[in-house]
Amino acid sequence: MKDPRLAVVLVCECGKWPYRNEGSAVTSELVQRAQRGDHEAFDALATAAYHRLYAMARRILRDGYAAEDAVQDALVRAWRDVKGLRDPKAFDAWLHRLLVNACHDHVRRSRRRPFELPELPIEREEPRDDLAQLADRDELERAFLELSVEHRAVLVLTHYVGLPAPDVGRILGIPPGTVASRLHYGTRAMRAALGRGSAMPLTTAESGR
Repeated sequence: MKDPRLAVVLVCECGKWPYRNEGSAVTSELVQRAQRGDHEAFDALATAAYHRLYAMARRILRDGYAAEDAVQDALVRAWRDVKGLRDPKAFDAWLHRLLVNACHDHVRRSRRRPFELPELPIEREEPRDDLAQLADRDELERAFLELSVEHRAVLVLTHYVGLPAPDVGRILGIPPGTVASRLHYGTRAMRAALGRGSAMPLTTAESGR
């Protein structure tokens, strides 16, 4: 994304992407132990992965409590299904795929309840430029939440985590061409939201003059 405004919804809450140690010898050994039913080994894997899983889920779902639920669901599924993982080195990608699936399930369940975007707190009178930035962010948030979880995941993995298309595809279980297609669609939707926001007049003290 060349327009820095388009990245604000992906990087504003949780800071930098936590350190990953994907495919290390230690991780592979822990995975193999977990596959044999070693609870302590799996607890070590879960503890090491928790912060990066939460950071990703937080950006996809835009809600901290929902992100915590999605991470817990993903970890429960991981413990249940880890014995069927063929390549221990693929554990990290597999775990993130479980997280995206958990986020998808959460969104599907929450569609029964209307979502209300929380208002951004403003403690002082903002100059017009700051109001424009707040309006842009509001439009971007709404546009992002209108995307499917699959499109959100591609945007987050690409622009927040900084992964290339082949790595994103490996995590999500899709070919790089599909990654590029979803990235293009998501970026276009976000840019369209910015266009809508720019076309809407801002209500300020000056507007009544």
